[in-house]
Amino acid sequence: MRLVTYRAGGFPAGRLGVMLDRQGLVLDAQAAHQRSIGSPHPHFGSMLDLIEGGDAALAALRSLVKAHDPADEVTLAGTGDLLAPIPLPPQMRDCLCFKEHIVNAIDRRNLIDGRAERTPEQHAKIDHFFSTRPYWYKCNRFAFVGPDTVVKWPPFSLRMDYELEVAVVIGKTGRNISKNDANTHIFGYTIFNDLSARDVQPDEMLALGPARSKDFDGANIIGPCIVTADAFDPINAKMTSRINGVVQGGGVMGSMQYSFADLIAFISMSETLHAGELLGSGTIGTGCGLETGRLLETGDIVELEVEGIGILRNQIVATHG
Repeated sequence: MRLVTYRAGGFPAGRLGVMLDRQGLVLDAQAAHQRSIGSPHPHFGSMLDLIEGGDAALAALRSLVKAHDPADEVTLAGTGDLLAPIPLPPQMRDCLCFKEHIVNAIDRRNLIDGRAERTPEQHAKIDHFFSTRPYWYKCNRFAFVGPDTVVKWPPFSLRMDYELEVAVVIGKTGRNISKNDANTHIFGYTIFNDLSARDVQPDEMLALGPARSKDFDGANIIGPCIVTADAFDPINAKMTSRINGVVQGGGVMGSMQYSFADLIAFISMSETLHAGELLGSGTIGTGCGLETGRLLETGDIVELEVEGIGILRNQIVATHG
């Protein structure tokens, strides 16, 4: 299933919906249940409610989709109808799983600095990142927006960049989860655009890691939907980035050096992972302007596409105050 949070009159926080096709037809989950049973479902009030309802809630929703009344279908009017699938996540960690991204970023920096080859220290840094353990930072959970949102870039930055990622949604709370059991804790997958202020980021990375460079209103974009784990191929899914319709880069999810099962097993060691939390994959190789040399300009429209999920589209506009 492809699940969305969509805007409807009188419900500013959004309603839980199921995408019935790719032309904007959505089933209102709660309305359909109310019509069918005569009372609201305790886990159809929001995406987080559904996730916390576990397998039983998902099974009830699947049954509802098969036998729903067409009167509960909603045709989305267009821009602004879809919100972030989880408008206020309990928490998100963005991880570093694609080795090519780090290699490309270092090579691009060397090119700018006039250096022909990677230094021994740079080689050691790359090897360290991908031979010891996964790394991550925690995102600002209050800074999430969804598809078609116009993001106003903060005036403290002049170097605007996007990052093409996939995020996994935790579906079952757990602690000390084994790698073999990790996939049973996955609810689904969505696209993540990790916006980055590249002129602010370098100093922060020398200290405690990303802060203002990735921590401003609208910096975290997810959507357009969450695809349930049973309906998505995390190995063969193709990922593509475009600016104003022109392809910039991308690749295949299977090139992750750390799988989502690796992340779940490592992060949950002595720490509880809660239902509804998000884990980002990190940027796929060639999935950002830092790697390709094409940073964003004001007014650019960024499209991040992941096969099996859809297209996450947003316009980025610079501000001056």
